[in-house]
Amino acid sequence: MRGSQEPQDACFSYVSLEDRVPSDHPLRSIRPMVDEALSELSDTFEAMYAQTGRPSIPPEQQLRALLIQILYSIRSERLLMQELNYNLLFRWFVGLKIDDPVWHPTTFTKNRDRLLRHEVADGFFAAIRKQAAAKRLLSRDHFTVDGSLVEACASLKSFRPKDEVDDEDDDGPGGRNPRLDFHGDRRRNSTHQSRTDPDARLARKGKGKEARLCYTGHLLTENRHGLIVDAELTPATGTAEREAALRMLSRLPGLARKTVGADKGYDTADFVECARALEVTPHVACRDGTRLDRRTHRHEGYAVSQRRRKMIEERFGWMKDIGLLRKLRHRGLAKVGWIWKFTAAACNLVLMRNLEPGVT
Repeated sequence: MRGSQEPQDACFSYVSLEDRVPSDHPLRSIRPMVDEALSELSDTFEAMYAQTGRPSIPPEQQLRALLIQILYSIRSERLLMQELNYNLLFRWFVGLKIDDPVWHPTTFTKNRDRLLRHEVADGFFAAIRKQAAAKRLLSRDHFTVDGSLVEACASLKSFRPKDEVDDEDDDGPGGRNPRLDFHGDRRRNSTHQSRTDPDARLARKGKGKEARLCYTGHLLTENRHGLIVDAELTPATGTAEREAALRMLSRLPGLARKTVGADKGYDTADFVECARALEVTPHVACRDGTRLDRRTHRHEGYAVSQRRRKMIEERFGWMKDIGLLRKLRHRGLAKVGWIWKFTAAACNLVLMRNLEPGVT
């Protein structure tokens, strides 16, 4: 028998959000981990707001919404609010009821400085890492370190001499599209600076590659499952990767000797010596004139580290493609560093969910 359409909308719905989300949906495994991490940050959230005045939007809901934006590759906060308005799955994860109004997109802009001041991303990342350690998912002895260029939210046209005076002659209103011809000019970070994002630096991946305004994102992963144990973002300089790697290695807990795998860019005298001073054996890829001796690369563990270090490239790929960090949407070292670490925590959540028993 053919069914008929009902033009009249139902006035009431008797199915709750909890019942609408499938029991095997991936977000059901991620939500408890997020709730536990946010509960540990309750004191931090309490200190972020005044004791009097109008109640704010709960910071827990804002952070869950930002996680949805990362996990589902939603390109802007305005589009995120549109999705949250009609997507019942997103409402359930964030903690909104069916009839609750969504926020204005500028809510994130107005609260971002507050989240930066109280280092919420660092606290959230540490809470997720603590859960991974409690589940015995982390290796305590063997790690991998690497860095990758992240393109800044700035145009090459904005990379101008530091002592240059603004030129009013332009092709667009307000000087937004000035006429520039920098062909043949020597442009250096020491003499030039981006007016859009002064913290960005001109860098390139290698010889023959084009130079772009970039930051350098750094990750330290453990070699058992490839979970991220530390993340940092710095201006793109020639020594940024090695300097950040040593800082992250110095923050590792425990007194037992550790190993760290890395590519050929870390095969330098200063990195090898400083790593050994930190009781870390550098398992770096050897190049001509290597700083490693046979004591290091003759052992089987060296070959294992070189095989396992490939997992860190998958983490960079996830953060850039899924987390939409291949081309940044924020400006300034503080904001970009915040979103870099928060995205690293989101990457760990997905990995931990996939490592749960029975998950396919």
